[in-house]
Amino acid sequence: MNSVVDNPTAQRFELEASGQLAVIEYHRHNGVVTLTHTYVPAELGGRGIGSTLTQGALDLIKARGESIMPECSFISAFIKRHSEYAHLVKS
Repeated sequence: MNSVVDNPTAQRFELEASGQLAVIEYHRHNGVVTLTHTYVPAELGGRGIGSTLTQGALDLIKARGESIMPECSFISAFIKRHSEYAHLVKS
């Protein structure tokens, strides 16, 4: 499995695993990254790919000093389970 990369042209974070691409779609504006949708191919389900992708994306966002607006339910649930990322949510 590769590491999470930001593809700003496509406005998504990407993680390649087993020849498949898992993505988090986003919109970036004024230092706020609105995370709109997480997609993990069915073939990769149950392997923690979504959580790995989310953690990698949040770490990239944190390193850039940006904040997030989690519109995706998967991202919101992840942050509830991993409170160390709660400070990234724009209030």
